[in-house]
Amino acid sequence: MDAGLLTLCGSCLQLPTGKFALHRENRLNPGVICDSFNPVTNADAMLRSPREKLFQAFAVVVLLLLGGLAFAGPSGVLAWGESMKLLEQRQARIAQLEGEREELKNRVALLDPKHADPDLVGELLRSNLNVAHPDEVVITLN
Repeated sequence: MDAGLLTLCGSCLQLPTGKFALHRENRLNPGVICDSFNPVTNADAMLRSPREKLFQAFAVVVLLLLGGLAFAGPSGVLAWGESMKLLEQRQARIAQLEGEREELKNRVALLDPKHADPDLVGELLRSNLNVAHPDEVVITLN
């Protein structure tokens, strides 16, 4: 086997003859001959590439941004109370509009040409066309 193609752990020793004293072969990862579990030291962590550090910093910034939006965003925790208040206001407005709709529905039913309410027809004629019976007196208020 070519030693340049193999990945060796820190506990594998290079002998003075140039050969390596290796641990047993790793069956799960054939590219790695050694399967010892050496703890990662601070020096090993310092060997990370600047590209990897940049990627990790970017990932942390993205996670912080998402956390900030979840807390203070337009649909976050802080906006929840305001959303509930708006919901209550809109439900009250819907109830008011439904009441007005029922009144208008009743008025339309009273004006049905097949069986119109005579009192309502007379009221509408007097107010819209400015007509009156001969025996009525009209008093204008300013």
